[in-house]
Parts: sequence; structure tokens; C-alpha cells
Amino acid sequence: MSYVELPGAKVPIRMWTDPATVEEGALQQLRNVATLPWIKGLAVMPDVHYGKGATVGSVIAMRGAVCPAAVGVDIGCGMSAVKTSLTANDLPGDLSRLRSKIEQAIPVGRGMHREEVDPTRLYQFPTGGWDDFWSRFDGVADAVKFRRSRAVLQMGTLGSGNHFAEVCIDMQDVVWLMLHSGSRNIGKELAEHHIGIARKLPHNQGLVDRDLAVFIADTPQMAAYRNDLFWAQEYAKYNRAIMMALFQEVVRKEFRKAKVTFEPVISCHHNYVAEERYEGMDLLVTRKGAIRAGSGEFGIIPGSMGTGSYIVKGLGNAASFNSASHGAGRRMSRNAAKRRFSTKDLEEQTRGVECRKDSGVVDEIPGAYKPIEQVIDQQRDLVEVVAKLKQVVCVKG
Repeated sequence: MSYVELPGAKVPIRMWTDPATVEEGALQQLRNVATLPWIKGLAVMPDVHYGKGATVGSVIAMRGAVCPAAVGVDIGCGMSAVKTSLTANDLPGDLSRLRSKIEQAIPVGRGMHREEVDPTRLYQFPTGGWDDFWSRFDGVADAVKFRRSRAVLQMGTLGSGNHFAEVCIDMQDVVWLMLHSGSRNIGKELAEHHIGIARKLPHNQGLVDRDLAVFIADTPQMAAYRNDLFWAQEYAKYNRAIMMALFQEVVRKEFRKAKVTFEPVISCHHNYVAEERYEGMDLLVTRKGAIRAGSGEFGIIPGSMGTGSYIVKGLGNAASFNSASHGAGRRMSRNAAKRRFSTKDLEEQTRGVECRKDSGVVDEIPGAYKPIEQVIDQQRDLVEVVAKLKQVVCVKG
């Protein structure tokens, strides 16, 4: 579908979904964002749903301003995927050992490594910029500096909630590895620190929603936030890269006889800010639950833990600020999912997938998410499908 345009106070609201299917709370958030004095455009993805301040599944383009709550607390959260030389026939009938090995190599939830992962010991891991990245830690907010030891040990860890690591098979029976994670606790602390500062600034006191507080250009607060924001985005990128290298190491060892090879890793943020130029203006584009989908750029759009995912290539649609959805999107809250579904439902909806099937992940049940096929179909003018994947192993935090 092409987009539907709703009126907004400062800019129109371009929606790649039927507005009638979006909950009123999310629609009001979109209307609130469209009132911001600095806004130059607002695009809404088909996986849109209610979030904090700004909806998940929105692309906010502003001139000379950025809203830290619209970026979210998991700065740089995103996806990585890699195609392997394995096929479905190479996989054993019982995948529980493989899941166990992945969980041993990659700490999940609040877990962390016992000692720092040495990137130079990881097979073909690109270590350029690694030392410079950590040296810049001393420039981030004083409020979180004491967390460096934790940030180091959490580098290369999965997190919890909707974060995951999966072994998937595409429609040609080729095996892929895929994972979803972000900037862990350090990103969360930096985000909360700056959101608190933004709320107190004088220019934000008259906003319709205090969660839409912004930093504006040429101020020390904006400079400090941009520094910490871009550092945390790099942390998230490195975090996924380390995890993928550990993931690949597991697969090489488990399938030693197959002499597994890997194609280049596809990686994309979906909670981040980028400096981009549209219609002759330099803008700060915030993608909250959205990926960049410039012409020919690869992206990853995951479904739920039982439905599969898509590898896509961007079509460079400027109306969406070169963006696409970041996933299926929730259709009910975590609490609502826990009330509605049981572990028996989870077992049924994840049949054929080697994964946790206990009460701790019922809120991630496929039924809590929108149908991924519908979400893909609604953005045919934003991306083209390269591969459809179905998970056979899913590791959750």
C-alpha cells in the first residue's frame, strides 16, 4: 500500500497502515509529535503501536532538535543476520544441544561475561576502532561513568524482553543466524539521564506531552546528548558484532565437519538518530522502531518467536524518509498477553521451534504480535523481500 495522510498541526502524518486499526492512544501520540515546533516530517510504519512519548514504529524528522524519549531507552537497538553455507539437512533432529551451546556462549537477560571478550581472539572479527571507542567512554555523562566495568562485561550479551538469537531456515532450506539486541544497561542509563535533563529545560515546559521534551541545536545539553547518543549507538553495533562472532563460533564447532562459511553480516539499528538531508534541509531523523531503507540497503524485519522474519532491500522512498518497519509490532501489551495466553498456548504457537516454553516468555507469544506477512504487505513501496526466514531455534533472555 502507499501511505494514508492524516492532518497534523505542523506536518501531515503519513501512515503506512490503516489508521482505523491503530489504537487511539497511539494516534494521539502521533498528533502530539506533529505539534512540535521543530518537526519537518512524520512517517508511521505498519507495525506502529503505543510507546513512551512517541509511538513505536514512527520516523520523526526535526531540524535543529532531537527528542531523547523518542529514541527510547534502548539506544541503538537493532538486528544482525548472516547467511551460512549450511542447509536444513545439516541440522540434527534434536536441536536442544545447539540451543544450549548458544546460551552458554552468549549471556542472556541480566547476565554478563565473567571477563571481557577479547575481540582479537574472535574469528575474522574487525577490530578497527575498538580502542578508540572505549577511550571515548571518558567523555560520556559523569552520571554513568562508574558503570564502565559493567558495560565492558555486558558487551556481547543478549538482554531480555523481545531480544533473541535464532537459527533460521530460508525458503531454499539455507541456514541463517539472526539476533536482536541493543546497548544494554549502559544505553538505558544514558537515555534516562538525558531524558531527565530535557524535561527540565525551559523551552519544553509548554509541550503537550512532557515525554516529548527536546534538546535544541547549539546548546551544551544537545552537545552532551549527541556525544552520548552516538557513543551508545556504537556500543549497540559492537555488541551485536561480538555476539554474532560468538554465535558463529558455536556453529563452526558444532558443525565442524561441514566447514561452515558465512556471507557478510547484515546489520541495522532500529532505535536511533541519524543526520540526513531531505528537500535541501539537514535534519535529525529519529527512527523509533523503524529501520533505514535507502535504495539498495539491506534490512531485517523480524516477526515473533514462532512466525519467522524477512530480509529486505530498501527502495529509497523519500516520503518515509527512506524508512521501513522494524518488525511485526505488538498488538497487545505484555500484561495483556500474560492475562490472555497460557504456557499451553505458547507451546502450540511455537510448535517446531526449539525454545523456552515457560511462563517467563508468555508475553513474547506470537499471538501478542501483529501478523508479519500483513506488515510486510503494507510496505511494498518501502522495501522488497530478499528472503523469508523461519526459525528452528530461538534463544530468549
